[in-house]
Amino acid sequence: MASFDWKTIREQAKSKETYQVKEKMWTNRIVKIIIITILTIMIAGGLGGYFYVRHTLSSVDSSNDETVEVTVPIGSSTKDIASILKDKNIIHNDYIFDIYLRLQNVGDLQAGHFEFNQSMDAGDIVATLQKGGEPIFEDIDTTITVIEGTNLEEISELIEDKTPFTAEEFMELVNDEAYIASLSQQFPTLLGDLTEVEGLRYPLEGYLFPATYDYIGGMTLEDLVTQMVSTMNLEFQAIREDLDQTWMTFHQVLTLASIVEREGITDEDRAMIAGVFLNRIEVGMPLQSDITILYALGEHKELVTLTDLEVESPYNLYMYTGLAPGPYNSPSMSSIMATIYPTYTDYYYFVADLDTQEIYYSTNIDDHNALVEQYVNPYFEEDEEAVDEEATGEDVEEVTEEIIGEDVE
Repeated sequence: MASFDWKTIREQAKSKETYQVKEKMWTNRIVKIIIITILTIMIAGGLGGYFYVRHTLSSVDSSNDETVEVTVPIGSSTKDIASILKDKNIIHNDYIFDIYLRLQNVGDLQAGHFEFNQSMDAGDIVATLQKGGEPIFEDIDTTITVIEGTNLEEISELIEDKTPFTAEEFMELVNDEAYIASLSQQFPTLLGDLTEVEGLRYPLEGYLFPATYDYIGGMTLEDLVTQMVSTMNLEFQAIREDLDQTWMTFHQVLTLASIVEREGITDEDRAMIAGVFLNRIEVGMPLQSDITILYALGEHKELVTLTDLEVESPYNLYMYTGLAPGPYNSPSMSSIMATIYPTYTDYYYFVADLDTQEIYYSTNIDDHNALVEQYVNPYFEEDEEAVDEEATGEDVEEVTEEIIGEDVE
């Protein structure tokens, strides 16, 4: 019969129980440490995420209130809007801003042209979007009519009014050297020598033929301007043989015709005025047209004063003799043909009756001054100061004598 060492068995059992208790205690401790670590990470992550999101929705630069123009296209989603604002550096993070917009349940946001700045936080931006910006021009088929005597700056305003393109975009294009070079290759006989002309304010001034053009929705600005130059090219090709009747190049014809355009109304008067200007060029007299002063000044004025005559510009034909570097506007074919086929007379002066627009011509300064006194000065008699400063009559002739150094009769 076997015998058992009960003492040993009891000690082993007790040792095993003690081990299990210790193991359980350590397990509990490890679990608690893991739980505490996880909770700590979660709390830290939550706080970090909270402060990160809070920072992300704050302003990019609270001290920068410089206006940034932003266009939100029609049909843009919240994700699209967030991406546009991030590209413009108005928000920190487009992903979080997109979520913010969704959580705000802001509904349909307005498309349009907006003004933001970096000092705006997410709430300010959303309020601006909900308020709505300037409406986006609807790109539809339309017609654009360039009126005779319109200059490029005026055409740019017409383009902005009738198409999705801005006046600034138009002026940038018509001054773009690469674009002008491409036009010169496309229309070499019309524009081939244009890049060699010095002193031009706008190279394409005068070369956008006055006519009505079709704008088709989606057409590029390059296509539209090229269409206008192409029309001028067709008109130019039709009269190339007529240029044999004048000593001027077509560019010079356009330049003089652009002045004739604004000085005369009827075909008869335009031919007479062209003849007067050519007479002046022949004897070295400045053309002395107010049209040239207004263009040199870059503004419209009812009165041209003696001070205005001093504006430094090659387009100022009170100050300089001959022709300007280029046209002042887009002249009509009537003015172009009047310049090629002028009415030759002995006249060196002309003045318009400001009431009837009838034009009177004279061969000498005395007769001219008498006509000015009769048909121009009474128009300004209620404003004596303006009359005193108005560049007419003897005052103009004094300026002429100073410029060319001789008495012009």
